[in-house]
Amino acid sequence: MTHPERKAAKRFDMPGRAAAFTDLVYSGTEGSWEKIRADQKSRLPEPPRYRLYFGELHGHSDLSDGGVPIDDYFKRLRDLAGMDFCALSDHDHGGVGRPELWNAGKWELTKEKVREYYEPGEFTTLLAYERDSYPFYNNLVVYYRGDDGELLRGVRDGELTREELRRWLSRDDLILVPHDTNILSSGADFLAMEPEDMTPLIQVYGRASSCAEYMGDPLAGMLGDDCEGGHWQDALKRGIRMGCIACSDDHGGNGGMSTGPFPYGCPGITGVWAEANTREAVFDALKARRCYGFMGGKIAVDFRVSGHYMGEEITLSSDPELYYRIDADAPVASVTVVKNCRDYLVLRKKAEQLVYDYRQEQETDCYYLRVILEDGRRAWTSPVWVSRT
Repeated sequence: MTHPERKAAKRFDMPGRAAAFTDLVYSGTEGSWEKIRADQKSRLPEPPRYRLYFGELHGHSDLSDGGVPIDDYFKRLRDLAGMDFCALSDHDHGGVGRPELWNAGKWELTKEKVREYYEPGEFTTLLAYERDSYPFYNNLVVYYRGDDGELLRGVRDGELTREELRRWLSRDDLILVPHDTNILSSGADFLAMEPEDMTPLIQVYGRASSCAEYMGDPLAGMLGDDCEGGHWQDALKRGIRMGCIACSDDHGGNGGMSTGPFPYGCPGITGVWAEANTREAVFDALKARRCYGFMGGKIAVDFRVSGHYMGEEITLSSDPELYYRIDADAPVASVTVVKNCRDYLVLRKKAEQLVYDYRQEQETDCYYLRVILEDGRRAWTSPVWVSRT
């Protein structure tokens, strides 16, 4: 893109108006379309350096309030849902009226089964559990990098102090992720909390419970409560570097699988771009926010800015090049480029696109994608945060 006045006339642009494109259009020679397509393709980024894996990161067995034995939980995710990785996240209270997770050998059994079902390169299991964490996060899932972590018990079970929260957030071997943050009974308030209290990831979608992208989202209204302050965009607007995942929060052994029509039957699945399908690589990808969430089936999303992956914080000396490619099991209806928490570009029926963005709006601009398929299912990417020199 070389026209000297392009930035005076436009905020964003596409490779289709490159000088080479214009010259070929006006060349009047045979084979121009083949040359045009070759020129456009040459501008796309290289194939991803990471591999994409799909997983279910939130579900329950009969060790707490789930309806399936722990072995069935892992086997169904591996053999029926076809997940590449998973986490069992039973409640720390162990189910109302039943022994807590730290009693009756429940946590030791959880760790044993996480080790037993781990097949590096084939099926990765993460050690995790769900901790009641009032008043900051009523529901908070804790993920461990290793397979022998201790439960995070603080001053009072079921509650959380600010000191405890910040200490656990600072640990390299843990990831804390809240869910149903926009629901009154289990929410969080990102407009009230201090930045240091906020987590690096949010569960943006959970089956039949919540869609926590932004206040007033019609999908959120279909699924349940919608309370101000509990949305992903509430945190992003405050400059919080928060990525996203999606989970089913399944209690019946159907994690990763559809249980009915859109939207209530759609599972929440997380995609990660990782070095390998191993516990450390999947955990590290989540820690780096190199992940996204979607509503069931298979939705592969490659979103990069000037070659940098979702979750990254970058500084550029040139204009950002926004690239995406969607490979899904249903046609793409639209892809929205969300810039600084507003819909910036809505691209219809385009499964792959490259866009140049000329206009810096903030000291650090935040970009992510919202993908909608023709059957209504959605995907959300973790953002890329872009500063410019």
